[in-house]
Amino acid sequence: MPQTIRIENTKLAVEISSLGAEMQSLTTADGRNWLWNGDAAWWTGRAPLLFPIVGKAPGDRLAIDGKTYPMAQHGIARRREFVIVEQTATACRHELVSTAETLDVYPFDFRLTLEHRLNGRTLTVTATVENTGSVPLPFGIGFHPAFLWPLPGAEDKAHAVILDNGAEPGVVQLEGGLIGKTLPTSPFKAGRLALNHDLFANDALIFPEGAGTGLTFAAEGGPFLHFSFENLPNIALWQKPGAPFLCIEPWHGMAAHAGGTAELVERPYTVALAGDDKMAFGFSVEIRE
Repeated sequence: MPQTIRIENTKLAVEISSLGAEMQSLTTADGRNWLWNGDAAWWTGRAPLLFPIVGKAPGDRLAIDGKTYPMAQHGIARRREFVIVEQTATACRHELVSTAETLDVYPFDFRLTLEHRLNGRTLTVTATVENTGSVPLPFGIGFHPAFLWPLPGAEDKAHAVILDNGAEPGVVQLEGGLIGKTLPTSPFKAGRLALNHDLFANDALIFPEGAGTGLTFAAEGGPFLHFSFENLPNIALWQKPGAPFLCIEPWHGMAAHAGGTAELVERPYTVALAGDDKMAFGFSVEIRE
């Protein structure tokens, strides 16, 4: 059975399940939870880790060196039990390693660790992928945390996403869950996206590049969440239309192209990690009021 552990300081508390090493809650000292609660009426996820693919594979089949393997949307990590390998009052680290079962669907040796760490009003989540084999390890990786929309205490306020770099990045449209055409205009204007549920009528908004390394999810007049991203060039925003949450998703990797190949190495932004090498990816979120 999954185990849930808790880390906390005087400002924040976080609960993490061993199933997928998925965060279950993010609460401030006043007891308010800022993370989506996983209500099955909308979406059972809360903050899944996406590995070794982000998004869908054509027909839920992934090709590796010409051989196909079954691969559900967003990969295998979110459905696997992680082992707790380190815990302090304010940090914990979970680990998933390749097994005979994972090798049947993803034929590579790997070690995947996920660390949650608190510092004041900031949570930092870091995933480290290690190639424990000798051949290159191809993968995509991403984070999929869902936060309450409206934010706690801001139920009557307009909300927006504001990019730190003030850009107007290009957005691609999904076609059956796969990457389709680039739309002619960006929904951002001078780095600001005013949120409304109609934005997500056709699935997620995906920004392959140009969104930068930080953004703010804010209610007019406060509160707001500020995010920083490390080694995660792709950004997506998603909700089930009308649902009371917004997913802010930094990735290194995207779904396969609609009408394209199922080969893993051909997916956009796939990483190829050399044998015995490792690479870290992470995000931080600070709660400000």
